[in-house]
Amino acid sequence: MDESIVGQILEKQVLSVAKAVEDKLDEEISALDRLDPDDIEALRERRILQMRRAAERRAKWRALGHGEYEEVPEKEFFAAAKASERLVCHFHRENWPCKVMEKHLSILAKQHVETRFVKVHAEKAPFLTEKLRIVVLPTLALVKNAKVEDYVVGFDDLGGKDDFSTEDLEERLAKAQVIFLDGEGPANASKHTTKRSVRQSDTGNSSDSD
Repeated sequence: MDESIVGQILEKQVLSVAKAVEDKLDEEISALDRLDPDDIEALRERRILQMRRAAERRAKWRALGHGEYEEVPEKEFFAAAKASERLVCHFHRENWPCKVMEKHLSILAKQHVETRFVKVHAEKAPFLTEKLRIVVLPTLALVKNAKVEDYVVGFDDLGGKDDFSTEDLEERLAKAQVIFLDGEGPANASKHTTKRSVRQSDTGNSSDSD
């Protein structure tokens, strides 16, 4: 196709999108113009209340350890699972695949304060690994309301290699509804859209058997 024709098509598409955005803004401005002072004050008070509740919720989460990615001993796992409505637990050992997973979890823990992110050393938690049937490392146990609802085993759900991006893992956790993509974490507003990869393994191995 001729480049000039392609350019004209793209220009029409851009103008169409811009027109739609402009119409939406005009509609919202028109709606605001129709509000009387009492309506505006009610909206203001409602917004202040929403912001206050959000701040209180974040403060509660942070008091429980949300916003950080940290190691917990086996005996503290159940208490952590009960205290937080959503929890991601990384069962790990000192190997490369687990270190790759840790890099991404450290990023997501800061972005998604609505969820607690912890890790448990599998070799130091024999009761827990047996109870939850943890065999392959790394494995993420995805906990909601004190119940393990799902697992991410190795890198199979993430493309099968260790060059997956943080967003790939984020989307997998969101699919399990253990994190939210709609802005529960305060850092979401500053997220970059480019995909982050730790690095590609020379061997291509995605996991390690326990």
